[in-house]
Amino acid sequence: MSEQSLDADLCVSDCERCPALAESRSRIVNGTGPTDADLVFVGEAPGANEDEQGEPFVGRSGTVLDDALRDAGLARADVRITNCVRCRPPDNRDPHSDELDNCRGYLAEELARIDPELVVTLGKVPSQHLLDRSVAVTNEAGEVFDARVGDAAVRLLVCLHPAATLYDRSQADAFEETIRTAAELAGLTDGGAGGQSSLGDY
Repeated sequence: MSEQSLDADLCVSDCERCPALAESRSRIVNGTGPTDADLVFVGEAPGANEDEQGEPFVGRSGTVLDDALRDAGLARADVRITNCVRCRPPDNRDPHSDELDNCRGYLAEELARIDPELVVTLGKVPSQHLLDRSVAVTNEAGEVFDARVGDAAVRLLVCLHPAATLYDRSQADAFEETIRTAAELAGLTDGGAGGQSSLGDY
């Protein structure tokens, strides 16, 4: 199967499981990036810019993420970026638990088909959703855990949300360091082997 046809398979074209989201969205925002990516970033849900443009992390947070990827020797085109929920919640509120649950199957299928080396959760909501527990993101950023999403077993790295660096510049170093760690653990940098062997350090 070609990458293009696989990407089409991973796209949700119509879903009415969450009436409030179906009513408020402009479009469904699917994941973007290679369908064989070694590194997948998972955010919470689309915001206004994402809802308008149909791509995850294209606003100010996306710029922060793109800059951190570049500093780690990567480009957006090298990684897969997706969300727990594919429709923008009204007024940018956090997704409700039932909305996260309704969309989880789509994310599980996406991760199972891509089979990445590493999944990076951007912020509290995706971290808690995929680890199924309370997560203190500031304290646990940079730590790696085993998680199960549907039938897929994934290695998961907790990361601050890029927006955290916009509100608190003191978080920038920790965010950028976690992105560098992600690149190494996924084997995407010259330090990849070292990152693999030092997994216990994170």
